[in-house]
Amino acid sequence: MTASADPRSLLTPLGQAIAEGRLIPFLGPDLLETGEAECPVPTSTRGLVERLTARVGVPGRIRGNLWASAQYIETYRHRTTLVKLMTEIFKETPPVGPLHRWLAGLSGLPLIVDSWYDATLSEAFKGRSDWGQVQAASRHGLAEVVFLRAISAAGVEVPLDAAAAWKTLLYKPHGAIWPLADMLVSDSDYVEALTEIDIQTPIPLPVQEIRATRGFLFLGCRFHDQMLRIYARQILKRSAGPHYALLPEDLTRNELRFLDELSITPLFVDLETAIPLLIGG
Repeated sequence: MTASADPRSLLTPLGQAIAEGRLIPFLGPDLLETGEAECPVPTSTRGLVERLTARVGVPGRIRGNLWASAQYIETYRHRTTLVKLMTEIFKETPPVGPLHRWLAGLSGLPLIVDSWYDATLSEAFKGRSDWGQVQAASRHGLAEVVFLRAISAAGVEVPLDAAAAWKTLLYKPHGAIWPLADMLVSDSDYVEALTEIDIQTPIPLPVQEIRATRGFLFLGCRFHDQMLRIYARQILKRSAGPHYALLPEDLTRNELRFLDELSITPLFVDLETAIPLLIGG
């Protein structure tokens, strides 16, 4: 891992690469904090687990672990309670920001990865009919093994092969509030997905095909949580690169190792400064 000596000089060309479909944006929850209004949803795993455990008490030893705390709620208060809490927490859509609007206006961008549960990006895409969403599927209530669900621009579930006709695919690897409130959050949600993820079964085939000739730019993502690192690693698997990440300088050892392992170049520029350079505005 080598940090760029002048990261700001890279942002305009990276934005051009995204606009031309040569670089895939990978969005994280920190991006939601760049708006002028206060964000109505949590913007980190820590913030989300605090919201959940404020409603349902969990043992102190797991209180800081989102996935374990969600599992405790699911086990002792039933799955419906967990789904209700997640739906209430994410029911309000954060304001669509300049980056979301810009991405939604790029007809030549084949793929966006959005790693949080909110509906901000799908809101930005309203008005377009040539896109769709593929998201992770929770196994709860399903008799068969289903890892993915496809949603049309109209918010209707469609066969997965419909994604081949979309100009832009929005991939939500941890599920989404819109339109089905189907989200992976408890340990049991991830059990089968993690068993299969190394052979890429839970990764949509179009994502695998698109990444083969492209790199990724991480925006608003942190990698201090093991689950988030696992998914990012598998989504980047067999991609062409190069990869970049806009990050603060207070990285943990795990984050530094992760960046080095995947040859991700960190760009130490805050999002408020970076976004106008990326979008050319």
